[in-house]
Amino acid sequence: MANSPHEFDKSNLRQAIVDAPKQFAAGFDVAKDAKVDGNFERVVFFGEGGSAFPASFVKILAADKRYASGKLPIRFMQNYTYNITPDSLDRALNVVCSYSGNTEEAISVLNQLIDKKLPVVGIAAGGQLEEICQSNSITFVKLPMPTPTFQPRMGSGYFVGAILQVLINAKLAEDFSSEIIKSAEGFSSKMEDYESRGQDLASKIAGKTPLIWANQMYKELARVWTIKFNEHAKNPAFFHFFSELNHNLMVGMTHHGENYFAIMLKDPADDPRNLRRYEITADILKTYNMGSEIIEIEGSTIFEKLFNSVYLADFAAYYLAEKNQEDPTPVVMVEELKRRLDPNFGKK
Repeated sequence: MANSPHEFDKSNLRQAIVDAPKQFAAGFDVAKDAKVDGNFERVVFFGEGGSAFPASFVKILAADKRYASGKLPIRFMQNYTYNITPDSLDRALNVVCSYSGNTEEAISVLNQLIDKKLPVVGIAAGGQLEEICQSNSITFVKLPMPTPTFQPRMGSGYFVGAILQVLINAKLAEDFSSEIIKSAEGFSSKMEDYESRGQDLASKIAGKTPLIWANQMYKELARVWTIKFNEHAKNPAFFHFFSELNHNLMVGMTHHGENYFAIMLKDPADDPRNLRRYEITADILKTYNMGSEIIEIEGSTIFEKLFNSVYLADFAAYYLAEKNQEDPTPVVMVEELKRRLDPNFGKK
């Protein structure tokens, strides 16, 4: 296991990956007093980018636990938008997430929810979102900001813990925080393995566009892999899911297959008929000059499966950044877009 960042890692993103399992306990803690009165029948999440995908994981985790306890899952909806929808109106708990607290879409939605006097919780590390919540007596959860260069996509543990605690407090989710914290402690002992496997995977991907495939249940996990490749490595990446991709996407690999590399995230608990598709698909793609690797999603719980895979993705993208000679922390294009979206851009 490497003991220092690679030469292009100016902000030591590697350390943020290694430290990530500690976030869950901190996330539960910062939200322990976050309560909103009401009898809710659904939850609506608002957020973008790295502030959004943790909510996708929470939806999976909370639904799984309610099924296990014999209860129907609460409806969870997720919006990537400037505006609220009818879903936010009657008996909905609205959760607005923005790590920086300054995301334009999140601020727009928060103001609309306040104007309509709808139940809402804000989650951020500060910024405008914190100011607006405090000035309007809105429940607010303040996330840690470990370093000045800390990126939202690296704060998924904080977000998952905080969002789950908000839902637990509102009696919308089972309390399995102790299970998560215990499992998270085990992740730290696996960092050497994640890093070694990630480095090897990066070597296979270098110079190609990774396509991340999983089953329908884990398609959000596949999407998170693409986020890591996009933002760490500054490399295009796309996701899809079995068995749907066998009916369309794979045909698109008839030409230019050598430019792509498929990473297939295989859940051993999947339907046996679906599991057969992974090896067969890989074999067919090989005849079209497209490489692939089947990676088993490891863990005894859904939580472990999600984050064992996320940390492997982090290191694969981290070392692909090295091969691309890129600093894995900054997202220059995003900052440039925000600069140009400023109403005062170009004005003297």
